[in-house]
Amino acid sequence: MWAWFHKLSSPKYYYEWSGKWLPWLGGLTILLSAIGLYWGLVVAPTDYQQGESYRIIFIHVPAAWMSMFVYMVMASAGFVALVWKTKISEIVVSECAVIGAVFTAIALVTGMLWGKPTWGTYWTWDARLTSELILLFLYFGVIAIYSSIEDKRVAAKAASMLSIVGVINIPIIHYSVTWWNSLHQPNMEIISDKPSMDPSMLYPLLIMAIAFKVYFVWVLFMRIRNEIISRERATKWVKELVTAS
Repeated sequence: MWAWFHKLSSPKYYYEWSGKWLPWLGGLTILLSAIGLYWGLVVAPTDYQQGESYRIIFIHVPAAWMSMFVYMVMASAGFVALVWKTKISEIVVSECAVIGAVFTAIALVTGMLWGKPTWGTYWTWDARLTSELILLFLYFGVIAIYSSIEDKRVAAKAASMLSIVGVINIPIIHYSVTWWNSLHQPNMEIISDKPSMDPSMLYPLLIMAIAFKVYFVWVLFMRIRNEIISRERATKWVKELVTAS
């Protein structure tokens, strides 16, 4: 296993390995998204309290979950980058920051659209919303640090340190509705004898959550491959690759 991870840290090996997965990840993303959206937006029943407006959860909730998941991936890659100094982990930090910022922005915007009919306002300085906004700023901080330092190895080190420090915000986001008097709905209980959602709504939500995760891996692979080509453009194998294409 460790030998495989060592090989995966090689830009050339990673580029070749990840290329084999792209068609499958892309196809699976489209399939799961189509099933989840149709089930959630068309087949699932109308909520008896929120009406049709609740259907935004099939985008909002997976995006919110992914905003935290991607940050943990980024921080983990940052730890690997600081300890083992592998090029791939450094690239993962920078590319996760961009993708995570998009997921966080989607979660915030859809949450605002959901909040207007539910709470009567687009925004309130609720603990969950505020901590999610801080998460967006953390992503922006990582992006800014990485973009402002010309030496990418030095930039990756600084960005990795910020990403690790920012991990403290993740449990705050998750437990904010429990720790403080929050307007936001409580965390959903999925793995329990009595889930907080009816299966007719829960299943399409879970499908969309899986679709978002597969989409994340798909886009991350493509962005890493592009960054590898940019960084390694002076190497022999990249020149041969460009010539062959």
